[in-house]
Amino acid sequence: MGKIVRYITKDGSAYIIAADSTDAVYKMERIHKPSAAVTAGMGRVMTAASIMGVMLKDKDDSVTIRFNGNGPAGNVVAVSDYKGNCRVSVENPIVELPLNSKGKLDVSGALGNSGYLYVVKDIGLKEPFIGTTQIVSGEVAEDITNYFAVSEQTPTVCSLGVLINPNLTVNCAGGFMIQLLPGCPDSVIDEIEKNISDVPPVTQMLSDKMTVDDMAKRAMGSLEIEKLDESEFTYKCNCSRQKAEAAMLAAGKNELEDMLKEGKPAVVECHFCDKRYEFNTNEIKNLIKKLK
Repeated sequence: MGKIVRYITKDGSAYIIAADSTDAVYKMERIHKPSAAVTAGMGRVMTAASIMGVMLKDKDDSVTIRFNGNGPAGNVVAVSDYKGNCRVSVENPIVELPLNSKGKLDVSGALGNSGYLYVVKDIGLKEPFIGTTQIVSGEVAEDITNYFAVSEQTPTVCSLGVLINPNLTVNCAGGFMIQLLPGCPDSVIDEIEKNISDVPPVTQMLSDKMTVDDMAKRAMGSLEIEKLDESEFTYKCNCSRQKAEAAMLAAGKNELEDMLKEGKPAVVECHFCDKRYEFNTNEIKNLIKKLK
């Protein structure tokens, strides 16, 4: 299981959320089997979704990040609940690219460095909150930082990382997010800026066996922080046969009748976990009856 912790400064002017998402990203890679750069990109988007998920208040709340870039991987969609449990899908999981100019996986090349980042928060209102900002780098963390600055007017620092083994499995993954609260004094801002300039990459800290608590304290430096809570999370899909049936009904009577004419079972496949739900001809007939 992955772990997320939340800390706040003693004066209540800033807080940090740190996550070790290695377990969730490892499970994601086993399901989708993407190429290395896409694994890193999907893992970053998914980790950001988990961090934003624990900002939600109620157990029925959810957040969706849609990274709609111009890269060959296509759209990446990650969803998280209020505990950070997450799932993710991608249009094209296999994108083979050379390393970038820094000798690292070319995440921006896979996802794209232009396009739009959409954040949808379903928090029990009549309509979900939808925020949209332009993609500024394609490296994900910078795009999340920009989203909060532009769409929610919240000064934010975001760091995300996924380390891939030579055999393309996931070595470690995680991230942290620092946000300033209204009235944050300049002294705290200056300290955070100084700390961030020196903090190692997330994957280096995780490789050095630092815990999420260690990461949070390292990122906040000399600032006094107090722990708010911690939670465990994993890759978790909420698909079900009932939801697959609802998707079939949403296709409409004419579409179902066309399926029936083909004389073979219809299949609904979940894009998040690759689970397949098969409906035989008798079951399709019963669905048609429900629409009459």
